[in-house]
Amino acid sequence: MRGVHSYVDDIRRDVFKEVARLAYSQDDLQRVDMIPYKLVPGEIAHHLHDVFLERAVVAARVRLALGMDINPGGPRMPLSALIQEAATDQKYFEEPLVNIIPYACNSCPTKQLRITDSCQGCISHPCMNSCPVDAIYLDKDKRCHIDQNKCIKCGKCFNQCPYRAISKMERPCAMACGMDAIESDEYGRAKINYDKCVSCGQCIVNCPFGAIADKSQILQIITAIKHNEEVIACVAPAFVGQFGADATPAKLKAAMRVLGFSDVVEVAIGADLCAVEETKDFLEEVPAKQPFMGTSCCPAWSVMAKTVFPEFKDYISMALTPMVITARMVKKDHPNARICFIGPCSAKKLEANRRSVRSDVDFVLTFEELQGMFDAKKVDFKTIEFDPEDTLDEGSAMARGFAVSGGVAAAVVEAVKHIAPETEVKVQYADGLRECRKMLTIAKTGKFNGYLLEGMACPGGCVAGAGTIRPVKESAKNVENFKKEAVEVSTTASPFLDRLEEVEERD
Repeated sequence: MRGVHSYVDDIRRDVFKEVARLAYSQDDLQRVDMIPYKLVPGEIAHHLHDVFLERAVVAARVRLALGMDINPGGPRMPLSALIQEAATDQKYFEEPLVNIIPYACNSCPTKQLRITDSCQGCISHPCMNSCPVDAIYLDKDKRCHIDQNKCIKCGKCFNQCPYRAISKMERPCAMACGMDAIESDEYGRAKINYDKCVSCGQCIVNCPFGAIADKSQILQIITAIKHNEEVIACVAPAFVGQFGADATPAKLKAAMRVLGFSDVVEVAIGADLCAVEETKDFLEEVPAKQPFMGTSCCPAWSVMAKTVFPEFKDYISMALTPMVITARMVKKDHPNARICFIGPCSAKKLEANRRSVRSDVDFVLTFEELQGMFDAKKVDFKTIEFDPEDTLDEGSAMARGFAVSGGVAAAVVEAVKHIAPETEVKVQYADGLRECRKMLTIAKTGKFNGYLLEGMACPGGCVAGAGTIRPVKESAKNVENFKKEAVEVSTTASPFLDRLEEVEERD
């Protein structure tokens, strides 16, 4: 699904654009009721069974983009009923953040193995012989079939068929969820078990029906800007290339000011301090006080590790994340400013929603949501006027590398070479929560004692976050080029290191 543009991408981004356009408008917010009619005009449906259903799905997405619950007063309540309550610069996310729109869900089959027409009816029947529960039988034409009531979905027949005549079906959202948080309701539709969900957002971008969406703060951010608040954007290093080849760092800063932001700061400056702090933690704690240490930067990985493996909760670094460190530094310099973190990640919304972080980070936007704001303001990166000297150049190369899988660990290893050059750091990293869980399961055996473990919830790292726009490989390449433009290579060369003590208050 990732990297292949589709109608689902279009409708998601059109909703963000229309919500931003409404928020910037000086007109009555009651016009929100017309957005579904604007995005789904006419009387003929193009993608679902009827035009009314298409509009209902769009309306649900608009509610979430406004930061509202999906059906606060039932499906017949108009969008405008609670718009004034949402149009405040003081509104935090109300959980759940990630939501399934039930009437948009296709009720896809849960995991199944099926024998297709490609079956040749071979006489060796490796599928039958490998099945441990005798779920495979022959029909009168000597073709194989699977008794779904017996099948345990082990996949042995799938692996043994010489013709690849057996298909393996699984809900895309469930397959993408590394927490096994996707279950079924009484109608066979997908539902989220929020006791397991860590808001990584991978289900959002892997549902081919666009039935899953998370809440946004576009309206609240623009409301703050219209109230003449000083809103400063802290931009994650994965931004590079997300808005097209013309969106250079200097042009991005100019474009952000068009949107109303007072200034733009590179979150890589917080990543520098985070890497140095994790380096110190590792050198002090491993192996003297604990067998290994996990990185702290990815909130979805961190929550997973602490909940699924509670015995390891104290082994995750206590270093503040780059988002929080950067926000605290900016607020020290601008006490009255509102901080908006802009990045690739849905889980950052979960992190910012913590009471211990709310005073540091006021708003969170994904790159995709920010693109909606650019579209609403008709920002053209090809023609925008900018100051080439006004750019993002304060983060080190290693800090910018946090955006890709393995980058956090690489920054710590590089910092160790400067701080304790006699120390060798063994590293293991995993991306995707399912792989992260496997890594920690192996850690229980003691195999990773003495190691630094890096976990990233999204396959490929932050560049694969649910709020990204560009294909993962392209984004990773852009980050690598961005690293080469950094003034300093090592996190230990950051000019902000002397500020670490003022921001490192623990949660």
